[in-house]
Amino acid sequence: MAHIAIRGVRKSYGKTPVVHGVDLDLPSGTFAVILGPSGCGKSTLLRMIAGLEEITAGEIAIGGRVVNQLEPRERGCAMVFQNYALYPHMSVAQNMGYALKVAGMPKAERMAKVREVAKLVGLEDFLDRKPAALSGGQRQRVAMGRAIIREPEVFLFDEPLSNLDAKLRVQMRVEIRRLHRRLGATSVFVTHDQVEAMTLADVLIVMNKGVVEQIGRPAEIYNRPRTRYVASFIGSPAMNFIEGRIFAPGQFGFDETKTIAIDPADGGRFVERSTTLGIRPELVEIVPTDHPGALVATVDFIEELGAGRVVHTDIDGLSFAVTTGAEADYTPGQPLGLYLPPSQLHFFDPHTGLRLDADLPAEHRFAVATAA
Repeated sequence: MAHIAIRGVRKSYGKTPVVHGVDLDLPSGTFAVILGPSGCGKSTLLRMIAGLEEITAGEIAIGGRVVNQLEPRERGCAMVFQNYALYPHMSVAQNMGYALKVAGMPKAERMAKVREVAKLVGLEDFLDRKPAALSGGQRQRVAMGRAIIREPEVFLFDEPLSNLDAKLRVQMRVEIRRLHRRLGATSVFVTHDQVEAMTLADVLIVMNKGVVEQIGRPAEIYNRPRTRYVASFIGSPAMNFIEGRIFAPGQFGFDETKTIAIDPADGGRFVERSTTLGIRPELVEIVPTDHPGALVATVDFIEELGAGRVVHTDIDGLSFAVTTGAEADYTPGQPLGLYLPPSQLHFFDPHTGLRLDADLPAEHRFAVATAA
């Protein structure tokens, strides 16, 4: 196991910056997931840890040793790639044992190690097959076995599941988490899939445009997103947003005639401030249209999920999603009362996207923005 410390790391291609001063501290044995859309710099950051990309500025230390000038093979890392990167002319056993062969390990000892690792990743019956005779999931297991056999201090995963179908992705997520628990090595996993990130991570790192927007446990980031970007990226369906203004300590509204009751916790700190209100679809309550404080919406269309439904509604031209149980039965055009529990609301600055209470001392936080 190895502690990873990243200090002020930047990367530019010519005059184009792609990673803007990243600081991370990943204790030994951590399973860290870097989450973000394509082009946000997450794979570039991973490749800089591996030594496959040069750092423009900053420092990376693995196990207390600065590795900026070290070759990839000297860093104690093993990488699992999106495209598997297997040798097509070699068998499973040869692919997995290749690094040991290059290192000069005797054949008998090498094959014993290959069989041990193959059993660990469920490939003991496929050692003589070539990659072309394997399924996508089996090829990914070969790639993981090849990484494991080196007994690295750090595992690096670059979107390793993106080429698999939905069912295999779920299965491989479970297997990767189980392997991590068994091996205990520090792992850094890059993905654009937020479900993958939430289910795998001990520590979740959300990136956007080369910047780390938030770091924390998955539940912390889900319940208390630091920015509107994080709030919108984490969660499915995505968080609903309403642009408006806080007119009084207990009132938020589109205008002074259409208001929503909020928790008057701040004593007026944000009164008369434009803000963006956010609430997750699963926390919206469906109530009678004459319910006190209800917003009246019109059902637009419904997504069927089997175990539940997503009801997409319209509030005066604003799209607004609500999740319901499978038993709920609504029809397009039907009026619907929506109640937004004050304790479940989030508020963001409409210009910076920052949560209104993100950096305030605890005694001054706008309690309405603290999700349960």
